[in-house]
Amino acid sequence: MSIFKFKQFDVNQSNCAMKINTDGVLLATLVESDNPKYILDIGTGTGVLALMMAQRFPMALVEAVEIDENASATAEKNFQLSAFSNRLSINNIPIEQYNNKEHFDLIISNPPFFVNDLKNIEQKKGIARHTNEEFFVNLIKKVDALLSGTGSFWFILPIKQAKLLIKDALEKGLILAKKIELHSDESKPAFRWIVCLARNGAQCKTEHFYIYEGEKVYTQSYKDLLKDFFLQY
Repeated sequence: MSIFKFKQFDVNQSNCAMKINTDGVLLATLVESDNPKYILDIGTGTGVLALMMAQRFPMALVEAVEIDENASATAEKNFQLSAFSNRLSINNIPIEQYNNKEHFDLIISNPPFFVNDLKNIEQKKGIARHTNEEFFVNLIKKVDALLSGTGSFWFILPIKQAKLLIKDALEKGLILAKKIELHSDESKPAFRWIVCLARNGAQCKTEHFYIYEGEKVYTQSYKDLLKDFFLQY
């Protein structure tokens, strides 16, 4: 059994094609929101982002959506075994079919990103990692329908795909509120963007975040960011 132990919860990763990764945990720790009451995690996988949101925002109710049946069942067990079980729920459904009477103050997603690429021969991983441009259009449509007037949508993607999603968002009237460019180290170009979209706000802020300060040596910023979650910090 593949168990990843955090300080306040454990995540069983069995039956989930996409395991816990740097992208997801950085998104969950870099998200900014002012005491959200309702949070939605789109494509939760193991449920790790939803669990991290429940830990970070102790007054929030966290909903998760996951299309893969096995991953959804695993995430549900992870939720049930956590100290935040009464504030977590999951829906095994495509995001296009998901509806909720509440509008969300915060929506997050670590979505699939291989757009129109050769599909992975491993079907589960293909669902988790591959998509097409229509997916991004539908994702923004649903975010627009579910996001509260003062809410924000945070996601992480490679730069090419992030630009596509930002373009679709602008057409829906959402604005680019913040962009965090992720770098392996100071000598490397950005390889991911963490993006915040909102209905209104000030001019976009751009920040840079560096994961390593040397070979296999994490920056102090990385350690500080994850100290409330990872056992080694």
